[in-house]
Order: sequence, then C-alpha cells, then structure tokens
Amino acid sequence: MSGKVVLAYSGGLDTSVAIKWLAQEYGMEVVAVTVDVGNERDFSVIREKALKVGAEKALVIDAKYRFVNDFVFTALKADAVYQGQYPLATALSRPLIASILVEVAAQEGARAVAHGCTGKGNDQVRIEVGVNALAPDLTIIAPAREWNMTREQTIKYAQQHGIPVPVTVKSPYSIDENLWGRSIECGVLEDPWVEPPDDIWGWTKGGSKPPSIPEYIEIGFYQGLPVALDGKEIGGVDLLLKLNELAGKHGIGRIDHVEDRRVGIKSREIYEAPAATVLLRAHQALESLCLSREQLRFKRGVSGEYADLVYDGLWFTAHRENLSAYVESAERFVTGTVKVKLFRSSVTVVGRKSPFSLYDYGLATYDQGDNFDQSASAGFIHIWGLPSRTQTQAQTGRKEGSPTGAKKRGGK
Repeated sequence: MSGKVVLAYSGGLDTSVAIKWLAQEYGMEVVAVTVDVGNERDFSVIREKALKVGAEKALVIDAKYRFVNDFVFTALKADAVYQGQYPLATALSRPLIASILVEVAAQEGARAVAHGCTGKGNDQVRIEVGVNALAPDLTIIAPAREWNMTREQTIKYAQQHGIPVPVTVKSPYSIDENLWGRSIECGVLEDPWVEPPDDIWGWTKGGSKPPSIPEYIEIGFYQGLPVALDGKEIGGVDLLLKLNELAGKHGIGRIDHVEDRRVGIKSREIYEAPAATVLLRAHQALESLCLSREQLRFKRGVSGEYADLVYDGLWFTAHRENLSAYVESAERFVTGTVKVKLFRSSVTVVGRKSPFSLYDYGLATYDQGDNFDQSASAGFIHIWGLPSRTQTQAQTGRKEGSPTGAKKRGGK
C-alpha cells in the first residue's frame, strides 16, 4: 500500500515506533497528528520528535475547548461514570481524536489512518468504530496490533532504530493524560494485589502530605454546566486546570479500579481525576435539589447506559444522541451553586442552593414555620399501603394455585 497515512501520534513508545514501522512495512508517507486535549505542556517537542523519527509531516491540533465543551461537559451533565468509578477521561477523548483523524485525512488526501493501540485495549475499539462511523471508506492500520511485539521487544526496536522514548524496562508505565483525567497502567500495576507505588502519581502528590486545613470552594452551574468558581465566571478549560490543581494538592481523585474492558478481559486501571471527582460530586448534589424523585431515579439508569456507550466507543450513535436529548431536557433547571470542602483526599458537599430548588423549608422544617399538614398523613398511608395490604390478606397462608387454600389432593 502506498500513499499517505494519518497517524494519531502521542509521542509515546508505540506511536513513535509506528512511524518507522509504517514507512518500512507499508511504504507510506506518515502524517503525524497530535491532538492537544490538555495532555502536554510543550507540543513543539512532540512535533519535532515525530519529524525526527521519520514523519513526512507533523501537525499539532489544539482541541482543548472542543474536548471540554462537546465531550467532557456533555458527559458531566449525564453523570457518566463507568462501573461507578471511572469518569471516562481517556474514553471521552477517543471519539474526538477519531473525528480529527478523519478531517485531516480529507485535507491531506490520505487513504488510510493509523493508531498506536494494542489488540488488548479499549482504545482500538473506540477509534476504529468512530472512524468507521464517520468515514467508512478509510483504511485503518493498527501497527501495534500487527507487529505482535512484547513491551520489551518494542523498547528494543526503538533503541535499535534510534527512537527516543520516555519508557524503560524498569519504568514501563503507559500514561495517558487529558484535562479530565490521567490514566496509568502496565508494570507492577498489572498485579491487582500490589499497592500503586508513589512514583506513579503526577497530579495528586499532596495525597501523602496534604494541607493541614480544609479548603472551601463554590461552583456555579447553569443548566447543568459548570460556569463559575467562587462567584466568578470561568471557561471550561480554565476551570478544569484550576480544579485539578486545587483538588490535586489535597490528594483528591485517586482511583484504583479493576474494570471490565470491552474486549472481554478484566484489567487493573489506575486513574487520577481531581477536577472530575469534584465536579461530578457537585453536579449530582445540585441535581438532588432541582430534580424530582422520578427524574433522579430514571437518570441513574440513563447515566449508566451513557457511560457504557462512551466506554464502548459508541459515541457516534443514534442511541447516544437519544440519551443526550433526555439529559438536555432534564438539565434545564439544574442551575445554582454548590459549596464543597476539599480536605484529606476527600471532597464533601457542604452546601447547595438554586433558584429552581424543589426543597421547601416550610415543608421540611420541624420548627416554627412548619406548614406541612401532618393530619393528611394517616389517609395517605392508608391508600399507599392498600395494594400490599390487599395482597397479604388475599394470599398469605394459601397454597400456590389453590383458590380455597385447601390441602393438596391426597392429603388428609
């Protein structure tokens, strides 16, 4: 195969080796595309590295605002957390990366796209399903899946070809970062019995020596979206950067999770998600104030389904859009402010208020000002308990299938 291939390039081990491998095995010109979702500080180094390794062209695309506004905050409004623990940081970036690969391929006249995902991970599914949904005519190449090298062999290949990589056999961690979270895997972390060593943590260093006094912050929401911090309006990207710093220094957001991958295996995953942890907790607290009992119950099911779709790479589906339509409708009145306390690796909601609050002090208080008609409770309880009372009276003590409650045939 000849022509151009657009490679999703992170600057890490697999994608750096992939540049050289694609040129050797496929004879293709590699256009390296690095997507900025808040995962690096100096992208000029990444770009130069791609060119040095052998890419014909290297592009860096700033997609932070698109990532936060179109993906992260959309999932936040849905309260999307996979298996109750993972806030989907990496998973949310993959459909965005897939769409950018398709866009660049069209601009460059490329007939193929490539990624550095292995055959055991979730990201291969997310990127390829996304690309296929948006541009089914594009060929997809997965070098790390084809070359079938172990981690050690891949490192050796890089060393033989003079490819600089930030990974060694002694420190083999695979790390993925964006504004919504940081994922760490491989090495000793593959043993679920081993406690994560201190050197893996990057954003929550304060966890070992946290501040000695709590810190209080107020987060303002408008229709489910976080828009203010301590009374001042703030953009989404800046808010995540600030909360990652504030919550991170208190050691908030560490997650050690044995999860079920889409490919059918269980995997031990380590995450750091300070901002995500704070915002999800605050958002849910505000929802408890503004949504009815029935809305909250139904939305829990929507949240779980939504998280599964994102995790499984099904962002570009009608089902996900249908769920988003419900979420948008439910979030219309989720507006207000939540006060949280950051202290000793925990985030605690200590206050919430909203102009659309369903909390009525006159109904809730037991003190003066109580306007709840307690005399109505007896009648309510009588009607509410009618179905269970009727069933108990009609069926208790009777044998199954016997309309009279008589003993089975043949009994004395």
